[in-house]
Amino acid sequence: MPFFENDGIRLFYEDTGTGEPLVLLHGLTSNHQMFYREIGYLKDKFRIIALDSRGHGESDRLSEFTLEDHVADTIALLDHLNLDSVYLLGISMGSYIAQGVAIKQPARVEKLILAATKSYGEQSSMAEMFDRYKDQLEGMSIAEKLAISSQLIFHDQEAVNAWQKRIAKNSRMLNADEQGAASAALRDFDFRNDLKKITAETLVISGKHDGLNPPEKGRETAVLIPNADYMEFQDSGHAPNVEQDRLFLGVVEKFLR
Repeated sequence: MPFFENDGIRLFYEDTGTGEPLVLLHGLTSNHQMFYREIGYLKDKFRIIALDSRGHGESDRLSEFTLEDHVADTIALLDHLNLDSVYLLGISMGSYIAQGVAIKQPARVEKLILAATKSYGEQSSMAEMFDRYKDQLEGMSIAEKLAISSQLIFHDQEAVNAWQKRIAKNSRMLNADEQGAASAALRDFDFRNDLKKITAETLVISGKHDGLNPPEKGRETAVLIPNADYMEFQDSGHAPNVEQDRLFLGVVEKFLR
């Protein structure tokens, strides 16, 4: 199993396939296992490098870290592998990390795909969603809100449930404290003034029914990145790569080709 270290933190990554290097960055509380479809489909076309962000998967679990740490870890991985030019694909949290990398080292990112994304957040996306739906959720306990949150986040719940079960079966999942640390890392970030620094050919993908990072967040991100393209998947929520997986894979392959 390949590991590397950045600033004393041990980080896991998967490295498979041949071709142009494509780095995959996963969502909050998940890990590289969430990309099993993408890896299986694209490894014959690209060199796939899928990182477990710090605090996730097989990488070191920490009590405190930041989004900037995630960005620095990803750049350190590129350094470790001696990669001067890559394609980046990030979903949700991974898309925030990808933005940070493309801002800090624009010449190093040739193509950029941001799915289920936003470019700033004062608090966690879940807290923002609870505020957004406060009238609908009024009077509910936290447990009750969490119980119905998945209905607000995803459109094809059956597909998402099957996907999440497969990831959980093959992964070391996070406990409550680890989830809290991972969520805290995503508070108070704002890339909006710096997105103009991105030079990569960029595609932003949102799901029409995403209650966590609504389409307007994705459109705003696309507008602020020079010459970015925007797509909205009509039958998806926060997981367009799962809810419309064939469309997602086709769009990704066409864009990267």
